[in-house]
Amino acid sequence: MSLPIFQHFDTILHSSGVYEFAFNRPHIYNALNEEVYKEWKDAIVWAGQDDRVKVFLLTGRGKFYCSGQELKRPNFNDSDDKADSIRRSPTKELITALIDFPKLLISAVNGPAYGFAVTSLALCDVVYATPDATFTTPFMKLGFCAEACSSYTFPKIMGNTLANEMLLMGRTLTVEEMVRCGFISRIMPKDQIHQQVLEIAEETAKFSPTALMVTKDLTRSGERPLLHKVNDDEMLKLFDRVRSSESRATIEAFVVASEKRKAERQAAQSRL
Repeated sequence: MSLPIFQHFDTILHSSGVYEFAFNRPHIYNALNEEVYKEWKDAIVWAGQDDRVKVFLLTGRGKFYCSGQELKRPNFNDSDDKADSIRRSPTKELITALIDFPKLLISAVNGPAYGFAVTSLALCDVVYATPDATFTTPFMKLGFCAEACSSYTFPKIMGNTLANEMLLMGRTLTVEEMVRCGFISRIMPKDQIHQQVLEIAEETAKFSPTALMVTKDLTRSGERPLLHKVNDDEMLKLFDRVRSSESRATIEAFVVASEKRKAERQAAQSRL
């Protein structure tokens, strides 16, 4: 049986049963858009059902793990049905798939991470990171709100104060801080993290797949209904926030500033 092919991800199914799934848009720091969310969701659903996959390993190619949402000028149809739009949202479908994923999900954060790339880490089973990894959730600056169940998972993992500094105040946390609060398991050298995490994943893939799934279900089944409810609540509020006048104005200003910087860089290069 052939493997699925994805445009925005570099994928390898190792003979050990480890499925390596890497953000592969390094030219834009592995930014996310609807197509990326959909491919990510499709991969999670497929890997959860294919017996060849024992462990799912999520990482990034290039300097960044993922820079979060690719911001563009808002182009919403305000007449869209809210409930239907949320139900069909690739982001919501991806979060649902991550909550329900039955196998071991490991993340190797190979550099800075922003937004959804950070919040979704809390739905992984184990997270490793490099010394230069940083973690930022700039939702308040953009007029958004918490997502990917982070309004529940962050306080649970990190404690209320640190979670509030991230979610409400937009403070960037270092990898050392994330290790101390239990969000990250271990720090690994930049030039070795890929090989070291792959070796860990391959060793784990030797275990009984059924035992792994049963034990993961025991640790997650109690809170899974709550996570789905949190996902529903967050997406309802996020739908309104991203369509608010203040959020639209903030994003528009960000895009204008980005386009200006790009034009200045191009002009400087043409003079060389």
